[in-house]
Amino acid sequence: MLLAACGHPPTPQVREAPAPTTRDATTEELVRMRCALDGGEVVMSWTGDVYSLVPQERQRRLFGVVGMNIARCLRVDGRWHLTSRELLYYLDPKTGVPLHRWANPWTSVEVPVVHVANERVQNVLAGPAPVAIADGTATIAFDIPLFYPNPLAGDPATRSFDPNASYQAAELFAFAMPVDELAGSSPTVAHLWFTWHRIGPWLPWMGMGDRPGVLMYSTRGRKLASWDELPLVLRDEIATRVPRYHHAPACVLPGKNETSWTYFARHLAAYQAGERFPIAAPVDAAECQ
Repeated sequence: MLLAACGHPPTPQVREAPAPTTRDATTEELVRMRCALDGGEVVMSWTGDVYSLVPQERQRRLFGVVGMNIARCLRVDGRWHLTSRELLYYLDPKTGVPLHRWANPWTSVEVPVVHVANERVQNVLAGPAPVAIADGTATIAFDIPLFYPNPLAGDPATRSFDPNASYQAAELFAFAMPVDELAGSSPTVAHLWFTWHRIGPWLPWMGMGDRPGVLMYSTRGRKLASWDELPLVLRDEIATRVPRYHHAPACVLPGKNETSWTYFARHLAAYQAGERFPIAAPVDAAECQ
């Protein structure tokens, strides 16, 4: 009755958002996004959660996570190389405190927690890469399927921790930034946000062997303006236990990238002895000499 007395309300005007445009990002734009053209160090940090996905079982939130990567880009032999180090700590999902022992809910066995400490993470940055632009924001996504021989399966000492012949996972990244900064002339994109999702096998230290199921990581993070913006737990660990991670390598390091699987294999004795991870990592002054 009230509507009839007042007449029909005006029809709302809906403004359709313009469709995203696309173009290719150049190699230099990728370098500015991920690190810096002047060789300076860039720090990124992220937080999130890890879930179990087991057939015919409700998913579980197993861990919180907090991580960091410190990187620099170097132009060597006409190509842009990214060289970096990264840490990721597994946290108690209720308290947010780093876990150093974990009671496996499937096996009822308590195991040492092997946090991620990859001291060599390197690749070559090369465009073009598709970038989507909408409402002043540029987004670049990378879907990275991984499939290669499992480094633990060939050694009788480590095979039981992951007996699968192949390592198979997927890493899914999306980076967002102001389009004006991506196309700008400064050495680095200052304002950058990202998501990282990963689907992969049980971690070797979990003691799951060949039980069915996978882990799903769901995280979000950003490029930091300074070292002081790192979460306190990471700054404390780097200062007291792994000072090598305070800086990115000053050169492109020889050898293959470190992964959780290769790190576990290298430190199997420490794991079996129940030592605390990550293993102490002092500064290596001779690293690039």
